[in-house]
Amino acid sequence: MDIQLQGRLFIGFEIKVSTGLHIGGSGGGIEIGGMDNPVLRDPMTNVPFIPGSSLKGKIRSLLEKQLGLTPNRRIGQCKIHVCETQEAYSKCPVCQVFGVPAKIDFNLPTRLVVRDILLSKQSLDELEALPLDRPYTEVKTEVAIDRITSAANPRPVERVPAGAVFAPGEMVYTMYSCDDDLCNMEVSNLAFLFEGMALLEHDYLGGMGSRGSGKVVFTNINIELRKREGYFDKAISIGEFAGTSDLVADKSTVQNKITEALSL
Repeated sequence: MDIQLQGRLFIGFEIKVSTGLHIGGSGGGIEIGGMDNPVLRDPMTNVPFIPGSSLKGKIRSLLEKQLGLTPNRRIGQCKIHVCETQEAYSKCPVCQVFGVPAKIDFNLPTRLVVRDILLSKQSLDELEALPLDRPYTEVKTEVAIDRITSAANPRPVERVPAGAVFAPGEMVYTMYSCDDDLCNMEVSNLAFLFEGMALLEHDYLGGMGSRGSGKVVFTNINIELRKREGYFDKAISIGEFAGTSDLVADKSTVQNKITEALSL
């Protein structure tokens, strides 16, 4: 198959934490007074971050549920949806955008890249000034109650406090052209990605979401396009949006701007 790059779309954003965020790291050995539910931290700086894999995986999962797709392929301890035929793949926005295993014959390069997101400089300064339990994080104590004895079993959970901002965030969406119908949904599939971002705001990121953690909001969304021709020239501005509600409401305009820019 002859595949050719059309262009790349750069989606910049910030993620604001509305309720404490817990994306778990490895606890390792638990010492006296230690933390058995730590957050994931950058080993170089000890600063919490949002892994691109967590963000991408959660949005994919929510879109699979929204579209009624059946999880049929085990990846580690989880099951995800993966199209099993070329015909199904040609109609599936989730598999086209988020990718399928490389060993599948009919797959194309994954369209979506999601970067790790660090805490913003402003949030770092603000969190350093607070009397927190641990560097940049709070410790929330959850209590499980034994249903037979009514004994309490407290357990500490580390979270990034509400109000923190992770920025700058970036997703890169690559658009291809090819000689069959496997590339005929490039721009239209963007609508599903935008809707997936909105679905995440209605759900949660990380762990313990059913117990209050992980509500996040996308803010200051900026979209730019780099075409294959003149790729290293100045990027083409597609639009700026305060949040996902504006982005989803204006998705048709965004798609039309991209289509028009690519055809010039």
